[in-house]
Amino acid sequence: MKAELFVLCDAATDYQGKLNILGTFDAIWSKQIPAVHPFCSVALRLRFLKIEEGEHKIKISIVNEDGAAVMKPVEANVNIHFRHAQFASIAANMILNLQGLKFPGYGEYSIDLAIDGRHEASLPLYVNKVPAQSNN
Repeated sequence: MKAELFVLCDAATDYQGKLNILGTFDAIWSKQIPAVHPFCSVALRLRFLKIEEGEHKIKISIVNEDGAAVMKPVEANVNIHFRHAQFASIAANMILNLQGLKFPGYGEYSIDLAIDGRHEASLPLYVNKVPAQSNN
């Protein structure tokens, strides 16, 4: 299994196996804490080899610098089935839509991906304070 794509973005859709992504980012800005991001998506494209056919457990977690969860981890199962015997691999797209994501403080967060209980990838997410404007 290989994570071909793992991004945080403004929006994502899957249309007949095509993963469409709008506005990837790794930082948000807020005037106050807690910072609330109204809507975003985590888009994921995984590639499985024929020997990996079957069910796999996917887990996405968002944690702060100390490893404390920002939200309850999202878990899902994906069942990989090869319909065409001649294909050596198959891709699976997954999208996690997040509404009202709340961050308790400024700093660095991590979006972590685990597959079948093994950590596969992490994305940094920086929550920054909007700089005060000078009155010059």
